[in-house]
Amino acid sequence: MANDSLTPVILCGGTGSRLWPMSRESLPKQFWPLLGGDSMLLETARRASGPSFAAPLLVAGEVHRFQVAEQMREGGIGGARILLEPEARNSAPAIAAAALFLAEQSPDAVLWIMAADAAVSDVPALHAALSQAAKAAREGFVVTFGMGPTAPETGYGYIEHGEALPGLPGVLAVRRFIEKPDLASARELASSGRHSWNSGMFVATARTLIEELQAHEPKVLEAARGAISAAARDLDFIRLGAAEFREAPSISIDYAVMERTAKAAVVLAEIGWSDVGSWDALWQVSPRDSSSNALQGAVEALDCEGCLIRSDGILTAAIGLKDVALVVTPDAVLALPRERSQDVKRVVDLLRAKGVKQATEHRRMYRPWGHYEGMIQGDRFQVKQIVVRPGGKLSLQKHHHRAEHWVVVHGTARVERDGEDLLRSENESVYLPLGAVHRLENPGKIPLVLIEVQVGSYLGEDDIVRLEDRYGRE
Repeated sequence: MANDSLTPVILCGGTGSRLWPMSRESLPKQFWPLLGGDSMLLETARRASGPSFAAPLLVAGEVHRFQVAEQMREGGIGGARILLEPEARNSAPAIAAAALFLAEQSPDAVLWIMAADAAVSDVPALHAALSQAAKAAREGFVVTFGMGPTAPETGYGYIEHGEALPGLPGVLAVRRFIEKPDLASARELASSGRHSWNSGMFVATARTLIEELQAHEPKVLEAARGAISAAARDLDFIRLGAAEFREAPSISIDYAVMERTAKAAVVLAEIGWSDVGSWDALWQVSPRDSSSNALQGAVEALDCEGCLIRSDGILTAAIGLKDVALVVTPDAVLALPRERSQDVKRVVDLLRAKGVKQATEHRRMYRPWGHYEGMIQGDRFQVKQIVVRPGGKLSLQKHHHRAEHWVVVHGTARVERDGEDLLRSENESVYLPLGAVHRLENPGKIPLVLIEVQVGSYLGEDDIVRLEDRYGRE
């Protein structure tokens, strides 16, 4: 790694619940192509690629590790390293672990820390701002980026900036950070000329971050240090020590360091940034038609104005709507005035409290070998579509409460069943009686698609007894 290169640190956690029903815990917004191209994660990694950047370090949760790895592979992001958090403890422990991990190779490495789910429309301007921030970071500052407010946004934190720092063009001192304000305060802040939105991106050396965490939140650093010492390689991942990491206080880097340090600085950047944290925010950064509608998917809009209408499934028609967000997925629909986009989290919390699985799970569930999707469920039976990527291989397993019938509709399946080795092609099937030890594999060069019919007294996903698994799952 060149001494003047930046090391991207991409934080892949977060559930993006204000973008429900598209974004859910099982597949949060960072893995979705919100703006019609690549996923937010891949867009983030791509704008942090090139000769000025080292290979990225991604910090991800256990449950999403294979999506992260697969998107990096599909996007051609070479050399990506993936740290696995055993559980979410907010951003400070994640950043502490990343800084300690990178400091083992280069304590003075300059880290560019960012969330995986923000949008930037002017990448050259971003890189110019990064160059200014990196110079300040090498002088020992922890630099954030201030975005010029375009509206009295209550969903963002604000930065009050002070005087220019000598010898560091474009870098200002930070007077104070202001948490998400109410509407009246947001109007005052947005029009003051002294305040910017806090983008949540930071640039600092690994050494500076470690020193500041030691000074202001030593328990976070101690837990992260223990987790790094206990870390183990697992396939393409670095798995942090679970018991050690769980000792870290759950605290954001803003509270742990930025609001306490005397080394905070800010670069004011006009880069077309949005955290895409709500349906209204997505509408603002989306292409819109002559009636200011942002339409995506199987949608027809008649006499609508200022709407965001998105369908990831069935044909959706809207008539006479104004300033509304309407979002349709295969198993849930959301409709609300765009101005109330911040309230979506309240609906998610309500559904979660009632135990509604759509609050957290999609009908399509991703696995390291591919994905499956529920189609029909009734009393003692359910039907799923299973897609196995080329070379994918499910665990060797059995079930106590259900039998299964597989019908191949595309590709070739290799099935191990109680010691038999069976090959099945399109329009062929195989029956797996209750208790049969079995495994499914795609030996071909194209995706394997099959229909699975389950019949039994209990059909939950926890009725899987794994006997062997190449992906290290229990």
